[in-house]
Amino acid sequence: MSRPFAACLAALILTAAVPALAQMPPDPAPRLAAQKQAMGRLAMMDGVWRGPAWTTRADGGRHEITQTERIGPLLDGTVKVLEGRGYMADGATGFNALAVISYEPSTEAFTLHSYAMSQKGDFSLKPTADGYAWEIPAGPMVIRYTAVIKGDAWREIGEQIMPGRPPAQFFEMNLKRVGDSAWPTAGAIPPR
Repeated sequence: MSRPFAACLAALILTAAVPALAQMPPDPAPRLAAQKQAMGRLAMMDGVWRGPAWTTRADGGRHEITQTERIGPLLDGTVKVLEGRGYMADGATGFNALAVISYEPSTEAFTLHSYAMSQKGDFSLKPTADGYAWEIPAGPMVIRYTAVIKGDAWREIGEQIMPGRPPAQFFEMNLKRVGDSAWPTAGAIPPR
């Protein structure tokens, strides 16, 4: 192979490689570290929880259940997975929800992705000094959930917020921490 041909070939390979290198994804390590650090603010949620809960029915009556929550980190602590179950007096499941909380470093925002009662949605979640708050826009009304978690006690209320009216509470749960949980990481499929 002649020198000019080899030089042209090398230049051609280099020219083709530069755009390919430019399209390489950025190093995920800084984003993963930021996500893991931010999710640490919600570590007080981890574990198994149980206690009484109530919600207001459409007819104005009160519907009471025993609420349970199992919560744990996944993806090396970069997301948090939650499952809530509400049990009727006869032991039947009257409510079931699944949610994933994540953090986006570029916007410094937490998102709650929720599935419950045939509905789904993405909602902004804001950690507080002793819990969190999140809202569901519903036309002119906003549904706001506010949680306070101190030690082994978790109290969360739901309120309907209408313009020009005081908040109307329609939900409350008062849970006690039952213990640790290996969920959702337990039972991972091994490589062999």
